[in-house]
Amino acid sequence: MPLINVYLRQGTTPEYRRNVSLGLHKAMVDVLKIPQDDQFHVFHEVSPDNFHMQPVVFGLRRTERTMFIQLSFNHRSAEQKDELFRAIVDNLRLFADVPEEDLLMTINETARENWWAAGRVVDPTTGYDARMNDVLTGDGATG
Repeated sequence: MPLINVYLRQGTTPEYRRNVSLGLHKAMVDVLKIPQDDQFHVFHEVSPDNFHMQPVVFGLRRTERTMFIQLSFNHRSAEQKDELFRAIVDNLRLFADVPEEDLLMTINETARENWWAAGRVVDPTTGYDARMNDVLTGDGATG
């Protein structure tokens, strides 16, 4: 049950936010193999007065469209996280025309027992959604 918070400046359109959400979710499904219906994205549009950032960060110019994305999910390998970052960059460029310079991301990993949602069934062996077992073991479809 990943949770994604997206912080951006006020003034984006619902279509733009849907496209960002689509790109994020596709990356999560493709890379982390989460179930298709496991989508929780919260958009926080912040007034320009409350979104402070230097115009050049790490030597790269950032625009007014810069967004900060916080991804929260259970532990994954460094390789998976690197692949996820790359997939998000690629998808957001494709679906929402967001240049990679305007993306800042962080992952907050939490213990599996710190998540709850009605209807969620956790496999005690893997600690993941039981629908992901075939994916994690390589025995079947992504679910």
